[in-house]
Amino acid sequence: MDMDLSLAKNISDDEVFFRLYRWSPFCISLGANQKETEVDFAKAKADKIDVVKRPTGGRAILHAEEWTYSMILPLTVNLTPHQIYEKISLALIRGLVRFEPSLKKLLQLEKIQPDFRKLLGKSTGMLCFASTAKSEVKYDGKKLIGSAQRKLNKSVLQHGSILIGKFHRKLPEYLNSNKSEREYLKTELVKKTTELETILKFKVNYSELEQCLINGFEEEWDIKF
Repeated sequence: MDMDLSLAKNISDDEVFFRLYRWSPFCISLGANQKETEVDFAKAKADKIDVVKRPTGGRAILHAEEWTYSMILPLTVNLTPHQIYEKISLALIRGLVRFEPSLKKLLQLEKIQPDFRKLLGKSTGMLCFASTAKSEVKYDGKKLIGSAQRKLNKSVLQHGSILIGKFHRKLPEYLNSNKSEREYLKTELVKKTTELETILKFKVNYSELEQCLINGFEEEWDIKF
């Protein structure tokens, strides 16, 4: 993510970057404005889970069985940040449908922007995947991809997590909450999120999905990486 920020700060007007990466060891990333006191660092360290701060906003994500993506564009693309956000989500959908055409029927963009001030006052406000922002990708009403964006002086940086396996559901175990609250948060994640392997009922080939996502971005943005 430091690499993403460096690229965003030094991008040229004729450059666009799309990156995909996974995490070893697994890692919790906190939104740029999220309090570090929300995380149980001792528990995370004991389970060999790293904790980092993202340069983008949003709330906590457990990067485990997933692809993390980043896209960095110069402001000269002449699109608003929201238009960029939506177009990135459409590119992700294209990639997912390339990977498995049957996904097309129920993949959709969230149409409503929630009241984040109100959400942040709740315990679920600690979790990125406990709510869905406008234009994020859902499958059959459940959040599949979480994204966050940041505008810099001459570029826009967007991060996101494409859920593949269920390990991300363990995130509440690493929060400074009481037992009953952690169980509630786990229930909320199951209720409001889904993962590719849960949908498809087979093990995802990460390399194959990676290439499909790249192709999806090339199609949607009419570029060649």
